[in-house]
Amino acid sequence: MSWRTAPRSAILVIVYTVGELLRQWRNRRRLSQLDLAIAADVSARHVSLVETGRSRPSADMVLRLADRLDVPLRDRNQLLLAAGFAPRYAERPLDSDALAVAGDAVGRVLRAHEPYPALVLDRRWNVVMTNRAVDAFFADVTPDLLRPPINMVRLALDPRGLAPRLVNLADVRAVFRSRIARQLATAPDAELTALFEELLAPTAEETTSLASESDTVLPMVFRFGGRGGELRLFSTTTTFGNPMDITLAELTIESYYPADAESAAYFAEADA
Repeated sequence: MSWRTAPRSAILVIVYTVGELLRQWRNRRRLSQLDLAIAADVSARHVSLVETGRSRPSADMVLRLADRLDVPLRDRNQLLLAAGFAPRYAERPLDSDALAVAGDAVGRVLRAHEPYPALVLDRRWNVVMTNRAVDAFFADVTPDLLRPPINMVRLALDPRGLAPRLVNLADVRAVFRSRIARQLATAPDAELTALFEELLAPTAEETTSLASESDTVLPMVFRFGGRGGELRLFSTTTTFGNPMDITLAELTIESYYPADAESAAYFAEADA
């Protein structure tokens, strides 16, 4: 680790070596040097030499160790830069020419899921794309919350968003908390951490029952319509297999399905 000098008014920047970054990821995964060495088919001594800076790893070695440590593509680029190599993974907009095939595939998945709602989220839970079925759920949301980037966590939990219509708001908040806590444990992110602390940090008084014994998965229960009706929806997530682009690697498709016959009938009627 080194320290960069900066002007008096600037913020001090800490620069980590590739060995220090690899050690951080290894500790995050709760692996010993021997565990990592066996997984990467190298000697434990070599892992030690790389971590202490006494051996400069090749780009291929950096990527091999990163793969065994399940380091996200964005952070693999940081490891390569710290080792003195060019980044390997591009980050391009989903609507760019380079990702046209992937973007078209995502659009087809969203359309095929109608009349049920589905949306695409990035790593910070910002909404990237939606299908038409989502529009009905956003109809009563305050316009401020629908200005890009639309954050799904904020949209769900804000009193100006979906929160007044969520019957089991405490359960939904607990699910968000659990998922994002696991996400941060896997790949720390300052912006996502700030969102977690703002909206999801548990309080001493907070309790939640989560799913009842009759539920196989925890649904989101919405008040819907003027007659006091409820919609019960559960979700599945879809990700790209073996992505080589950071944007694709960080996308998640959230697809919602009716959790009971009454909710299924609502969507069937709406689609008629």
